Amino acid sequence: MDTKAFKRTLQHSENYNRKGFGHQAEVATQLQSEYQSHLIQEIRDRNYTLQRGDVTIHLAEAFGFCWGVERAVAMAYETRKHFPQERIWMTNEIIHNPDVNQRMQEMKVEFIPVEAGIKDFSIVDTGDVVILPAFGASVQEMQLLNDKGCKIVDTTCPWVSKVWNTVEKHKKGDYTSIIHGKYKHEETVATSSFAGKYLIVLNLREAEYVADYILNGGNRDEFIQKFAKACSPGFDPDKDLERVGIANQTTMLKGETEQIGKLFERTMMQKYGPTELNQHFQSFNTICDATQERQDAMLELVQKNLDLIVVIGGFNSSNTTQLQQIAIERGLPSYHINNVERIKLGNFIEHRQLNGDMVITENWLPEGEIVVGITSGASTPDKVVEDVIEKIFGLKATASAL
Repeated sequence: MDTKAFKRTLQHSENYNRKGFGHQAEVATQLQSEYQSHLIQEIRDRNYTLQRGDVTIHLAEAFGFCWGVERAVAMAYETRKHFPQERIWMTNEIIHNPDVNQRMQEMKVEFIPVEAGIKDFSIVDTGDVVILPAFGASVQEMQLLNDKGCKIVDTTCPWVSKVWNTVEKHKKGDYTSIIHGKYKHEETVATSSFAGKYLIVLNLREAEYVADYILNGGNRDEFIQKFAKACSPGFDPDKDLERVGIANQTTMLKGETEQIGKLFERTMMQKYGPTELNQHFQSFNTICDATQERQDAMLELVQKNLDLIVVIGGFNSSNTTQLQQIAIERGLPSYHINNVERIKLGNFIEHRQLNGDMVITENWLPEGEIVVGITSGASTPDKVVEDVIEKIFGLKATASAL
């Protein structure tokens, strides 16, 4: 399928919208009242620090809603205002935040139902409105919806679209796209659908396995089994790794994506020599600015003299998980929660570990004076961060009064 031609045709369709519907001012007022926070603005104005009682809060200098997320949520709100009576669907969560997605459902914006891991588009009728989320949707889903005659509202983040353009360049040059990402993640599923040949690597360790195979060969069956769910149909490592290009899921760790790119550049130079490098390797910068800014701010935050860090964001949010990983690598006590309800009375907190397990930790707030670092993923509203900070202040004030 010529994905570039299809995308161009879709974008010229009268049923396609990527720019909103002219309700920006009205929606901006609504979003401000529902998601923004006076307390968070106060902390920003105080050089990202606030002390109250025994608690000092240090807020990361870049956190929370990014521009792409704000745009996606605003377009979803605009869509409901523009189509007050129509049935509206989303192909996935609009963003990875439970509060925002709950609000969408309160507005009668429903998810496409999933049966046995497969989306059931049969429920969608001609004339229905379908929102593509900030992570994008696969080209196959777009084609299906277009064929059904749906009105498509595309909130895909431009940074994600930039990655799609990159893998299409790889495809045009017959390069295999090596995508740094999670093969199940909606964004990576969408990106791979625009690629020709592709291989998805989760981390540097998997990339090193692939690089070693390129240089030294190996067990072909083992390779295919290892990446069975993370490669294009019919992928042959003995043929399809002669020319490679680098792409990424925009929410992965910036430093690791860069390491993977340099690893494959060195590998192809070693195998084919510097004069032939460009015939076997392509790399374009597809690291999202917002992801990079939040990771850089987290790296600065962990340098402070903190007793603990709270990372706030959806449990299925990749960029939030990467922030948590930075804290863990520094050996700091850290707690990934998705909302204030995870903080329980009696000094208990329910939080997600990097391996996905949910655990409950007792006495997570130390006695006496404490310094707490706070950050949040790119899909987390300021209001959710405010709720967490106020809960910490309240618990410590209660403990001091006993």
